[in-house]
Amino acid sequence: MSIKVIKEFSEKARAEEDLKEKLKACVKLKEMLALAKEYGYEIDEVELYPPNEPQFTEDQLSERLVKALLRV
Repeated sequence: MSIKVIKEFSEKARAEEDLKEKLKACVKLKEMLALAKEYGYEIDEVELYPPNEPQFTEDQLSERLVKALLRV
């Protein structure tokens, strides 16, 4: 269930410029989770990490979150 929620949040962030900028500004994971919650998305932190498929792209996240969440 949470992967679907993460994907929906990611897609919303691609579509809305304001949210896109706020997401990119998040440096810590708890900031990103709080932002998601602010927009009505309850994300399970465990679902963000590999081996789960990443739902965000590098251009959506801060450098620090890219290193934490994506396989780069």
